[in-house]
Amino acid sequence: MIKKANQILYGPFSSTINSRLVRAIAVGLITGLIVSIFRWIIDHTMQILYFIYPQMKANPMWLVLYIVLMFTITLVLGKIIAPYLDQLVGSGVPQIEAIFLNENKMPWWSVLWRKFVGGLLAICPGLMLGREGPCIEMGAMVGQGLAETTFKSDVEELQEMQECGVAAGLATAFSAPIAGALFLVKEISFDFKPKKVIAVLAATFSADFVTILFFGNQPYLYLPVNGYLPVDIYWTLPIIGVGLGLLAYVYQYALLSLKPWFNKIKKIPAIYHSIIPFVLIIPVGLWNAHLLGGSHVLIDDLFKNNLGIHAATSWSFVLIPVLLFVIRFVFSMLSYGSSVPGGIFMPILVLGAILGIFCANLMIKTNIITPTYYPHILVISMAAYFGAIEKAPLTVVMLITEMVGMVQQVLPMVITVFIAYYVLDLLGGQPVYEALRLQMDCHKLSDNKTKN
Repeated sequence: MIKKANQILYGPFSSTINSRLVRAIAVGLITGLIVSIFRWIIDHTMQILYFIYPQMKANPMWLVLYIVLMFTITLVLGKIIAPYLDQLVGSGVPQIEAIFLNENKMPWWSVLWRKFVGGLLAICPGLMLGREGPCIEMGAMVGQGLAETTFKSDVEELQEMQECGVAAGLATAFSAPIAGALFLVKEISFDFKPKKVIAVLAATFSADFVTILFFGNQPYLYLPVNGYLPVDIYWTLPIIGVGLGLLAYVYQYALLSLKPWFNKIKKIPAIYHSIIPFVLIIPVGLWNAHLLGGSHVLIDDLFKNNLGIHAATSWSFVLIPVLLFVIRFVFSMLSYGSSVPGGIFMPILVLGAILGIFCANLMIKTNIITPTYYPHILVISMAAYFGAIEKAPLTVVMLITEMVGMVQQVLPMVITVFIAYYVLDLLGGQPVYEALRLQMDCHKLSDNKTKN
């Protein structure tokens, strides 16, 4: 017997989607507000650094005062993160993954405010850290807080609201709502259910709406890449992909070696390890303050050739990108490994952009491409390096497309990202956040701990 429509479809107004959407939008709006304020403070503080460093270069007395300030910030930051050190250090994404695997549990308010203040204290002085990791963890804590205090949610609703916060946090950090949802589904929860995705999208779009009120509707990293990369130079993309895949493995190996290296420092307590990068990074700022921070400003400078790399003569067109890469690589590692709140998203994108400049300059000097396609190679390389390290090809293509504000380079991006991903996989690389979670050596929580 064939069933009739009224035997298959639900009755009108019997759906529970309204309550899910209310919860998701609440998480998105509050996360959007908190993260937008976080972004605004960092952006304006970086402008202050661009003023302070030239002053210190001209007046040594300013330099002495700044070093004293760094020691003061180290002490304050150490006191803030000390009670929940393991939950606050790094991006926070591995800790959130552990929550979804029932290997971790956080007190939402303590982690939320400490991540906010601690993240600002670590990032604003110019450490080469990304803001997106803290934004993701803060979003998850917003979701948990609303679930526990406002909506009195059950375990399933609690997790969904945490997931909405994760997606909203990334969406607000990069003004990339679709990438935020994809990141959650593909890299964090690995759970695709239509109703859950609808809730997550509601959270990301409501969060992104708040960012528009703060920053306008221009893409977060607007890079006007005009035209398409010529098909007759597509043969270079696998070569670029292989090189980026090899360097992605180097990045993962170095990143996972940080904790053992810093654990060997016994004379300085872990909560005060931040003094090492705070002091060592000062000479970099004195040389060029635009190298400091996450930093989307540096990518914009590289794209516009404000550093004069593309116009360089002799072998400097190769040596300058190599020097910039080494500086950013070393100080990104020092910053992330020093027991401070801060992410790796944007630092990886900066490294990818610098590698793109290296590749583009070689191709220009060997007449493979004209300078017109310099920005194309920069964006493609940025995506491929990030996609390999994260082992998230689909997410990174969408993220770069939303951040940069272009669709013309999707095919060459996909090709290069796939090759870089493949090389990293052959070498034994892992999704970087999963690898960092495994390094935490978490274990399943008991039923009693889960309920409490």
